[in-house]
Amino acid sequence: MSIAHTVLGLETSCDETAAAVVRLDAEGRVEVLSSIVGTQVAEHAPYGGVVPEIAARSHVETIDAIANRALEEAGLGYDDLTGVAATAGPGLVGGVMVGLAFGKAVALARELPLVAVNHLEGHAVSARLAAHIPYPFLLLLVSGGHCQLLAVEGVGACRRLGSTIDDAAGEAFDKIAKTLGLPYPGGPALEALAEGGDPESFALPRALLGRAGCDFSFSGLKTAAARQAEGLTSEVERRNLAASVQAAIARQLAERTDRAMAAYAAEHPGQPLRFVVAGGVAANKAVRARLQETAAARGFSFDAPPLAYCTDNAAMIALAGAERLALGLSDPLDAPARPRWPLDAAAALSNPTHVPGRKGAKA
Repeated sequence: MSIAHTVLGLETSCDETAAAVVRLDAEGRVEVLSSIVGTQVAEHAPYGGVVPEIAARSHVETIDAIANRALEEAGLGYDDLTGVAATAGPGLVGGVMVGLAFGKAVALARELPLVAVNHLEGHAVSARLAAHIPYPFLLLLVSGGHCQLLAVEGVGACRRLGSTIDDAAGEAFDKIAKTLGLPYPGGPALEALAEGGDPESFALPRALLGRAGCDFSFSGLKTAAARQAEGLTSEVERRNLAASVQAAIARQLAERTDRAMAAYAAEHPGQPLRFVVAGGVAANKAVRARLQETAAARGFSFDAPPLAYCTDNAAMIALAGAERLALGLSDPLDAPARPRWPLDAAAALSNPTHVPGRKGAKA
């Protein structure tokens, strides 16, 4: 790494329109100069979830202003940039196209290199925005659309150890919250309801207990919780069910992570053992606490992004782009927008978690 890179990052894969400016210096130090996130919560709240067409239209209407705000907050202009990075997938493809097209326009007009960033790679590096975390490390990526365990060996070098075979943990949080009558977004609302609840009050299924490996499954939990919610008659019962759901999700995440830690430690003898959890669900206090206990028991360090970088943001996209630019990597202006884009393409081909024709996690 010989020169500093100042990168404009753009993120539009779901319902946040985000732009950020990140500087990666010649020694690998990271500085977030600005990070602007435009939310669409009010637009989607009446529908109880994200409506893809509404999201895409909102991105079109706001991305120019948000990118300009990011540059203004950073005290820079387009001429001060050394590159532009935009999410190119996976995600809602209409939204992805908006941010990627804007990034291509900036790259073309300003003669800057473009990096088409995998959204999941952005999450993979998000903890590095605020802490020095050298490669390699074990990553639990857990968000609304993704739930994976990955060995991250370097920039763009991710090997899948486990993934969800149906719903992601964040989807389970959101869908169960909806059955409890909680507002969108459901995950934070369920966490708030769970405070003071009894996590042992409802017996919920433990998925894949007899199955080897590190895969996840949350659809059975989601269905069981929905059935339990139908018969609730008091606020205490609702609070107890929310606490039980939260504990069950944290338990499965910890159990599968523990398996992955054992395998990862065996593959990296004598090396520092680092564990990172990233994604929106990493902001959940109960999940963090359970994973911290698991990491400590296995002798792993524990890192998670600051709360502002757990959910979708453009700072992580800018950093992923800057790390690639530092290695001399960039993408052509015809880089495609992708609704699905696995980090470990070899594993996705040899051992797909979803057969063609079935709906499933974005990864």
